[in-house]
Amino acid sequence: MTSKSPQERLSTEATTPPTKRRIPTWLWVAGPLVVLAFFAWEWTVSSRAVATDNAYVKAERIMVSPQVGGRVVEVAVAQNQAVSRGQLLFRLDPEPLQIALDEATARLAQVSDSAGASRAGVREAGSGLRSSEENLRWAQQEYTRVAGLAAQGLLARKALDDARHAVTEARAARDAAAAGVDRVRQQLGGDASAPTDELPEYRVALAAVAKARMDLAHAEVRAPVAGVVGNHDLQAGEYLAIGQSAMPLVASEGLWVEANFKETDLTRLQVGQPASVEVDAYPGRRWPARVVSISPASGSEFSVLPPQNATGNWVKVVQRIPVRLELDAADADAPVLRAGMSAEVEVDLTGEHDLPARTAAR
Repeated sequence: MTSKSPQERLSTEATTPPTKRRIPTWLWVAGPLVVLAFFAWEWTVSSRAVATDNAYVKAERIMVSPQVGGRVVEVAVAQNQAVSRGQLLFRLDPEPLQIALDEATARLAQVSDSAGASRAGVREAGSGLRSSEENLRWAQQEYTRVAGLAAQGLLARKALDDARHAVTEARAARDAAAAGVDRVRQQLGGDASAPTDELPEYRVALAAVAKARMDLAHAEVRAPVAGVVGNHDLQAGEYLAIGQSAMPLVASEGLWVEANFKETDLTRLQVGQPASVEVDAYPGRRWPARVVSISPASGSEFSVLPPQNATGNWVKVVQRIPVRLELDAADADAPVLRAGMSAEVEVDLTGEHDLPARTAAR
Protein backbone atom coordinates (compact mmCIF):
# COMPACT_ATOMS: atom_id res chain seq x y z
CA MET A 1 0.00 0.00 0.00
CA THR A 2 1.48 3.21 -1.08
CA SER A 3 1.27 6.32 1.06
CA LYS A 4 0.52 9.70 -0.41
CA SER A 5 3.02 12.41 -0.12
CA PRO A 6 2.16 15.59 1.83
CA GLN A 7 1.74 17.52 -1.38
CA GLU A 8 -0.73 14.97 -2.71
CA ARG A 9 -2.77 15.03 0.50
CA LEU A 10 -3.00 18.86 0.42
CA SER A 11 -4.06 18.72 -3.22
CA THR A 12 -6.77 16.18 -2.42
CA GLU A 13 -8.12 18.22 0.50
CA ALA A 14 -8.18 21.40 -1.59
CA THR A 15 -10.24 19.73 -4.34
CA THR A 16 -12.72 18.07 -1.95
CA PRO A 17 -15.81 20.36 -1.49
CA PRO A 18 -16.62 21.28 2.18
CA THR A 19 -19.61 19.61 3.75
CA LYS A 20 -22.53 22.06 4.53
CA ARG A 21 -23.65 22.24 8.18
CA ARG A 22 -27.39 21.84 8.54
CA ILE A 23 -29.29 24.36 10.76
CA PRO A 24 -31.13 22.51 13.51
CA THR A 25 -34.87 22.33 13.07
CA TRP A 26 -35.56 23.83 16.52
CA LEU A 27 -33.86 27.06 15.45
CA TRP A 28 -36.30 27.42 12.55
CA VAL A 29 -39.13 27.19 15.07
CA ALA A 30 -37.61 29.11 17.98
CA GLY A 31 -36.41 32.09 15.91
CA PRO A 32 -39.84 33.29 14.76
CA LEU A 33 -41.28 32.54 18.17
CA VAL A 34 -38.68 34.79 19.83
CA VAL A 35 -39.42 37.61 17.39
CA LEU A 36 -43.16 37.24 17.92
CA ALA A 37 -42.68 37.15 21.69
CA PHE A 38 -40.59 40.35 21.59
CA PHE A 39 -43.17 42.25 19.58
CA ALA A 40 -45.97 40.91 21.77
CA TRP A 41 -44.11 42.06 24.87
CA GLU A 42 -43.44 45.46 23.29
CA TRP A 43 -47.12 45.85 22.35
CA THR A 44 -48.25 44.83 25.85
CA VAL A 45 -45.89 47.26 27.56
CA SER A 46 -46.77 50.14 25.23
CA SER A 47 -50.47 49.55 25.81
CA ARG A 48 -50.05 49.66 29.58
CA ALA A 49 -47.86 52.76 29.90
CA VAL A 50 -46.51 55.76 28.02
CA ALA A 51 -43.20 57.40 28.71
CA THR A 52 -41.19 60.43 27.64
CA ASP A 53 -37.84 61.97 28.46
CA ASN A 54 -39.05 65.43 27.40
CA ALA A 55 -39.93 66.41 30.96
CA TYR A 56 -38.66 69.00 33.41
CA VAL A 57 -39.12 69.92 37.05
CA LYS A 58 -41.07 73.15 37.48
CA ALA A 59 -41.61 75.57 40.38
CA GLU A 60 -43.32 78.86 40.99
CA ARG A 61 -41.09 81.78 39.97
CA ILE A 62 -41.89 85.11 41.57
CA MET A 63 -40.39 88.44 40.60
CA VAL A 64 -40.38 90.30 43.89
CA SER A 65 -41.23 93.99 43.50
CA PRO A 66 -42.23 96.74 45.95
CA GLN A 67 -45.80 98.00 46.27
CA VAL A 68 -44.54 101.50 47.08
CA GLY A 69 -41.77 103.55 45.57
CA GLY A 70 -38.74 104.50 47.59
CA ARG A 71 -35.00 104.34 48.11
CA VAL A 72 -33.50 101.05 49.28
CA VAL A 73 -31.84 101.38 52.68
CA GLU A 74 -31.14 97.69 53.40
CA VAL A 75 -30.78 94.44 51.42
CA ALA A 76 -31.17 91.51 53.82
CA VAL A 77 -30.56 88.54 51.48
CA ALA A 78 -27.86 87.40 49.11
CA GLN A 79 -28.00 85.50 45.85
CA ASN A 80 -29.00 81.81 46.06
CA GLN A 81 -29.99 82.21 49.70
CA ALA A 82 -32.81 80.08 51.05
CA VAL A 83 -35.53 82.10 52.76
CA SER A 84 -38.65 81.22 54.68
CA ARG A 85 -42.08 82.72 54.15
CA GLY A 86 -42.30 86.19 55.67
CA GLN A 87 -38.53 86.68 55.90
CA LEU A 88 -37.27 90.20 55.22
CA LEU A 89 -35.77 90.61 51.73
CA PHE A 90 -35.07 94.35 51.59
CA ARG A 91 -36.26 97.57 53.20
CA LEU A 92 -37.18 100.94 51.70
CA ASP A 93 -36.72 104.32 53.36
CA PRO A 94 -39.73 104.60 55.74
CA GLU A 95 -39.41 108.33 56.55
CA PRO A 96 -41.44 109.71 53.60
CA LEU A 97 -44.10 107.08 54.25
CA GLN A 98 -44.23 107.97 57.94
CA ILE A 99 -44.72 111.63 57.03
CA ALA A 100 -47.59 110.68 54.73
CA LEU A 101 -49.17 108.66 57.55
CA ASP A 102 -48.88 111.59 59.96
CA GLU A 103 -50.48 113.90 57.41
CA ALA A 104 -53.37 111.50 56.81
CA THR A 105 -53.89 111.09 60.55
CA ALA A 106 -54.01 114.87 61.01
CA ARG A 107 -56.48 115.13 58.14
CA LEU A 108 -58.71 112.57 59.85
CA ALA A 109 -58.69 114.57 63.08
CA GLN A 110 -59.46 117.72 61.10
CA VAL A 111 -62.48 116.07 59.49
CA SER A 112 -63.70 114.92 62.90
CA ASP A 113 -63.43 118.46 64.28
CA SER A 114 -65.13 119.84 61.17
CA ALA A 115 -68.02 117.46 61.74
CA GLY A 116 -68.43 118.83 65.27
CA ALA A 117 -68.35 122.38 63.94
CA SER A 118 -70.95 121.47 61.30
CA ARG A 119 -73.27 120.14 63.98
CA ALA A 120 -72.92 123.45 65.86
CA GLY A 121 -73.61 125.23 62.58
CA VAL A 122 -76.81 123.21 62.16
CA ARG A 123 -78.00 124.32 65.59
CA GLU A 124 -77.10 127.95 64.85
CA ALA A 125 -78.81 127.84 61.46
CA GLY A 126 -81.87 126.32 63.11
CA SER A 127 -82.03 129.18 65.58
CA GLY A 128 -81.75 131.71 62.74
CA LEU A 129 -84.53 129.92 60.87
CA ARG A 130 -86.87 130.06 63.86
CA SER A 131 -86.08 133.76 64.34
CA SER A 132 -86.80 134.55 60.66
CA GLU A 133 -90.06 132.59 60.82
CA GLU A 134 -91.13 134.62 63.85
CA ASN A 135 -90.26 137.86 62.04
CA LEU A 136 -92.30 136.74 59.04
CA ARG A 137 -95.30 135.91 61.24
CA TRP A 138 -95.09 139.34 62.93
CA ALA A 139 -94.75 141.16 59.58
CA GLN A 140 -97.80 139.36 58.22
CA GLN A 141 -99.84 140.30 61.28
CA GLU A 142 -98.70 143.91 60.99
CA TYR A 143 -99.65 143.97 57.32
CA THR A 144 -103.10 142.65 58.16
CA ARG A 145 -103.70 145.43 60.72
CA VAL A 146 -102.36 148.16 58.39
CA ALA A 147 -104.49 146.88 55.52
CA GLY A 148 -107.61 147.05 57.70
CA LEU A 149 -106.91 150.63 58.80
CA ALA A 150 -106.05 151.67 55.25
CA ALA A 151 -109.35 150.26 54.04
CA GLN A 152 -111.14 152.54 56.54
CA GLY A 153 -109.10 155.51 55.31
CA LEU A 154 -107.35 155.95 58.64
CA LEU A 155 -103.79 155.43 57.24
CA ALA A 156 -101.97 156.69 54.25
CA ARG A 157 -101.18 154.55 51.23
CA LYS A 158 -97.48 154.63 52.07
CA ALA A 159 -98.02 152.83 55.41
CA LEU A 160 -99.68 149.94 53.55
CA ASP A 161 -96.78 149.73 51.08
CA ASP A 162 -94.25 149.71 53.93
CA ALA A 163 -96.08 146.85 55.66
CA ARG A 164 -96.17 144.85 52.39
CA HIS A 165 -92.42 145.45 51.90
CA ALA A 166 -91.70 144.25 55.45
CA VAL A 167 -93.54 140.98 54.76
CA THR A 168 -91.54 140.43 51.57
CA GLU A 169 -88.22 141.00 53.35
CA ALA A 170 -89.20 138.71 56.24
CA ARG A 171 -90.17 135.94 53.78
CA ALA A 172 -86.82 136.28 51.94
CA ALA A 173 -84.93 136.13 55.23
CA ARG A 174 -86.84 133.01 56.21
CA ASP A 175 -86.02 131.30 52.87
CA ALA A 176 -82.32 132.20 53.24
CA ALA A 177 -82.25 130.76 56.76
CA ALA A 178 -83.87 127.53 55.56
CA ALA A 179 -81.30 127.20 52.75
CA GLY A 180 -78.52 127.74 55.31
CA VAL A 181 -79.87 124.89 57.41
CA ASP A 182 -79.94 122.56 54.36
CA ARG A 183 -76.40 123.52 53.39
CA VAL A 184 -74.99 122.73 56.82
CA ARG A 185 -76.91 119.47 56.96
CA GLN A 186 -75.46 118.41 53.62
CA GLN A 187 -72.00 118.78 55.14
CA LEU A 188 -73.09 116.08 57.58
CA GLY A 189 -74.41 113.76 54.91
CA GLY A 190 -77.95 115.08 55.09
CA ASP A 191 -78.46 113.83 58.63
CA ALA A 192 -77.23 116.01 61.45
CA SER A 193 -77.67 113.15 63.92
CA ALA A 194 -75.50 110.68 61.95
CA PRO A 195 -72.35 109.42 63.79
CA THR A 196 -69.08 110.95 62.72
CA ASP A 197 -67.64 107.64 61.47
CA GLU A 198 -70.52 107.35 58.97
CA LEU A 199 -69.86 110.69 57.29
CA PRO A 200 -68.48 110.49 53.70
CA GLU A 201 -65.58 112.89 54.33
CA TYR A 202 -64.62 110.99 57.46
CA ARG A 203 -64.60 107.65 55.59
CA VAL A 204 -62.42 109.17 52.87
CA ALA A 205 -59.96 110.47 55.46
CA LEU A 206 -60.05 107.12 57.29
CA ALA A 207 -59.26 105.29 54.04
CA ALA A 208 -56.33 107.65 53.45
CA VAL A 209 -54.98 106.77 56.90
CA ALA A 210 -55.35 103.05 56.20
CA LYS A 211 -53.54 103.41 52.87
CA ALA A 212 -50.71 105.42 54.41
CA ARG A 213 -50.35 102.82 57.18
CA MET A 214 -50.32 100.01 54.59
CA ASP A 215 -47.69 101.83 52.51
CA LEU A 216 -45.51 102.19 55.58
CA ALA A 217 -45.83 98.46 56.27
CA HIS A 218 -44.86 97.73 52.65
CA ALA A 219 -41.58 99.55 53.15
CA GLU A 220 -40.35 96.17 54.41
CA VAL A 221 -40.58 93.71 51.50
CA ARG A 222 -40.83 90.12 52.72
CA ALA A 223 -40.81 86.74 50.98
CA PRO A 224 -44.33 85.72 49.92
CA VAL A 225 -43.39 82.02 49.91
CA ALA A 226 -40.54 79.85 51.10
CA GLY A 227 -37.90 79.46 48.43
CA VAL A 228 -34.48 80.44 47.14
CA VAL A 229 -33.49 83.93 46.00
CA GLY A 230 -32.13 84.01 42.48
CA ASN A 231 -29.50 86.23 40.93
CA HIS A 232 -29.93 89.92 41.67
CA ASP A 233 -27.80 93.04 41.93
CA LEU A 234 -29.98 95.12 44.26
CA GLN A 235 -27.89 97.53 46.33
CA ALA A 236 -28.66 99.96 49.12
CA GLY A 237 -29.19 103.45 47.76
CA GLU A 238 -31.05 102.43 44.60
CA TYR A 239 -34.50 103.86 43.98
CA LEU A 240 -37.28 101.41 43.15
CA ALA A 241 -40.54 102.46 41.55
CA ILE A 242 -43.85 100.78 42.24
CA GLY A 243 -43.89 97.34 40.57
CA GLN A 244 -40.23 97.46 39.51
CA SER A 245 -38.61 94.01 39.63
CA ALA A 246 -36.08 93.78 42.43
CA MET A 247 -35.11 90.09 42.69
CA PRO A 248 -36.39 86.67 41.58
CA LEU A 249 -37.62 84.09 44.07
CA VAL A 250 -38.06 80.40 43.20
CA ALA A 251 -40.48 78.55 45.47
CA SER A 252 -39.10 75.45 47.17
CA GLU A 253 -42.52 73.93 47.83
CA GLY A 254 -45.25 72.79 45.50
CA LEU A 255 -42.91 71.51 42.78
CA TRP A 256 -44.39 69.75 39.78
CA VAL A 257 -43.18 68.09 36.58
CA GLU A 258 -44.16 69.21 33.10
CA ALA A 259 -43.95 66.31 30.64
CA ASN A 260 -44.36 66.98 26.92
CA PHE A 261 -45.96 63.84 25.47
CA LYS A 262 -46.44 63.17 21.79
CA GLU A 263 -50.01 63.69 20.67
CA THR A 264 -50.15 60.01 19.73
CA ASP A 265 -49.49 59.10 23.38
CA LEU A 266 -52.60 60.86 24.64
CA THR A 267 -55.12 58.34 23.33
CA ARG A 268 -55.62 56.69 26.72
CA LEU A 269 -53.89 59.17 28.99
CA GLN A 270 -56.30 60.57 31.57
CA VAL A 271 -56.19 63.01 34.48
CA GLY A 272 -55.59 61.17 37.74
CA GLN A 273 -53.52 58.27 36.40
CA PRO A 274 -50.46 57.34 38.50
CA ALA A 275 -46.98 57.95 37.19
CA SER A 276 -43.35 57.68 38.18
CA VAL A 277 -40.66 60.30 37.69
CA GLU A 278 -36.91 59.77 37.50
CA VAL A 279 -34.72 62.88 37.55
CA ASP A 280 -31.49 62.74 35.56
CA ALA A 281 -29.57 64.18 38.49
CA TYR A 282 -30.51 61.22 40.68
CA PRO A 283 -30.42 58.07 38.52
CA GLY A 284 -32.22 55.11 40.02
CA ARG A 285 -34.36 57.27 42.31
CA ARG A 286 -38.05 57.46 41.43
CA TRP A 287 -40.73 59.82 42.68
CA PRO A 288 -44.38 58.74 42.64
CA ALA A 289 -46.59 61.25 40.87
CA ARG A 290 -50.04 61.67 39.37
CA VAL A 291 -51.40 63.39 36.27
CA VAL A 292 -53.25 66.53 37.39
CA SER A 293 -53.91 68.36 34.13
CA ILE A 294 -53.45 68.21 30.38
CA SER A 295 -52.85 71.35 28.34
CA PRO A 296 -55.70 72.41 26.07
CA ALA A 297 -53.27 73.04 23.21
CA SER A 298 -49.84 72.07 21.98
CA GLY A 299 -46.79 74.07 22.92
CA SER A 300 -46.53 75.57 19.46
CA GLU A 301 -49.96 77.16 19.83
CA PHE A 302 -48.67 79.25 22.76
CA SER A 303 -45.49 80.36 20.99
CA VAL A 304 -44.92 83.97 20.00
CA LEU A 305 -45.04 83.03 16.32
CA PRO A 306 -47.37 80.03 15.95
CA PRO A 307 -46.91 77.94 12.79
CA GLN A 308 -48.99 78.84 9.75
CA ASN A 309 -49.60 75.43 8.20
CA ALA A 310 -51.98 76.82 5.58
CA THR A 311 -49.18 78.64 3.74
CA GLY A 312 -46.22 77.38 1.75
CA ASN A 313 -44.93 73.82 1.80
CA TRP A 314 -46.19 71.72 4.67
CA VAL A 315 -44.46 68.89 6.51
CA LYS A 316 -46.41 66.99 9.13
CA VAL A 317 -44.64 66.96 12.51
CA VAL A 318 -45.91 65.11 15.54
CA GLN A 319 -46.89 67.73 18.09
CA ARG A 320 -46.29 67.57 21.83
CA ILE A 321 -48.88 68.36 24.48
CA PRO A 322 -47.73 69.55 27.94
CA VAL A 323 -48.98 67.35 30.78
CA ARG A 324 -48.66 68.46 34.39
CA LEU A 325 -47.79 65.87 37.02
CA GLU A 326 -48.00 66.51 40.74
CA LEU A 327 -45.34 64.85 42.86
CA ASP A 328 -46.58 62.91 45.87
CA ALA A 329 -45.38 63.97 49.32
CA ALA A 330 -41.70 63.09 49.50
CA ASP A 331 -39.98 61.69 52.56
CA ALA A 332 -37.46 63.67 54.56
CA ASP A 333 -34.53 61.84 52.96
CA ALA A 334 -35.57 62.64 49.39
CA PRO A 335 -32.98 64.55 47.35
CA VAL A 336 -33.54 68.24 46.69
CA LEU A 337 -35.24 68.97 43.39
CA ARG A 338 -34.56 72.22 41.57
CA ALA A 339 -36.58 73.91 38.89
CA GLY A 340 -35.40 73.12 35.37
CA MET A 341 -33.98 69.65 36.11
CA SER A 342 -34.49 67.12 33.31
CA ALA A 343 -36.60 64.08 34.08
CA GLU A 344 -38.08 60.94 32.58
CA VAL A 345 -41.77 60.25 33.12
CA GLU A 346 -43.77 57.06 32.79
CA VAL A 347 -47.56 57.08 33.18
CA ASP A 348 -49.46 53.92 34.05
CA LEU A 349 -52.44 53.85 31.69
CA THR A 350 -54.15 51.09 33.65
CA GLY A 351 -54.08 52.92 36.99
CA GLU A 352 -57.17 54.37 38.62
CA HIS A 353 -57.65 58.09 38.07
CA ASP A 354 -59.16 59.31 41.32
CA LEU A 355 -58.23 63.00 41.30
CA PRO A 356 -61.06 65.51 41.84
CA ALA A 357 -62.51 67.04 38.72
CA ARG A 358 -61.22 70.51 39.61
CA THR A 359 -57.69 69.47 38.57
CA ALA A 360 -58.72 68.45 35.07
CA ALA A 361 -57.92 70.78 32.20
CA ARG A 362 -58.61 68.61 29.22
